[in-house]
Amino acid sequence: MDYKDQIDKDKLPQHLAIIMDGNGRWAKQKGLFRSIGHENGTKAVREIVEGSAEIGVPFLTLYAFSTENWNRPKMEVELLMKLLVSSLKKEIKTLTDNNIKLNAIGNLDALPKKAHKELLDVIDKTKHNERMTLTLALSYGSREEITKTIKEISLKVKNNLISPHDIDETVINNHLYTQNLPDVDLLIRTSGEQRISNFLLWQIAYAELYFTETLWPDYTKNHLFEAILNYQNRERRFGKTSEQLNQ
Repeated sequence: MDYKDQIDKDKLPQHLAIIMDGNGRWAKQKGLFRSIGHENGTKAVREIVEGSAEIGVPFLTLYAFSTENWNRPKMEVELLMKLLVSSLKKEIKTLTDNNIKLNAIGNLDALPKKAHKELLDVIDKTKHNERMTLTLALSYGSREEITKTIKEISLKVKNNLISPHDIDETVINNHLYTQNLPDVDLLIRTSGEQRISNFLLWQIAYAELYFTETLWPDYTKNHLFEAILNYQNRERRFGKTSEQLNQ
């Protein structure tokens, strides 16, 4: 079934976030090296970025590499960093042609110099694009982000730059990596796992969660459109009753 035609363009999630999971299992099922799974995962990234832009999603955030991923075998981490660099080089034309702005969140200073430089270069070259903002979460962990935020605000309080009484959600938002992004409306996780894995914990406070058994390298535009259609058929109450929403 083609789900694209059923989507209501006026009810799209403004911010879609995806935990791209299952590259390793996809490769294992096929008797291939994990590296092949990661390489095929980059094809799914292109597919989903293009699909999101096609229907008009303004903000897309992909969980590309977590703070915990640094604990993986050294060879796999090195491969992932090389894939990041090669993908950025290959996809800059796609981003430019589709008017997509690249953004990145996380402890980017922890990235290898070559990957960091390539990332900043593509961010700079796409900074004026307006159709969609694609954010890569790299060396990202939500607890680390929140800890960093608390430290920064505490230092400002200590130096009398801000009063404790002035600290509210807006102040906290302004110190997060995602300060220029809206809250997440829909969070998708592939591969059948049903957990958040330290991803955007503050930002998904009212997000709809959607879990699918499909492994990331097999994830297509139609899978994405199906998830968005499911989202559009849910009632988002934000603490209110159904009756209040219908008045």
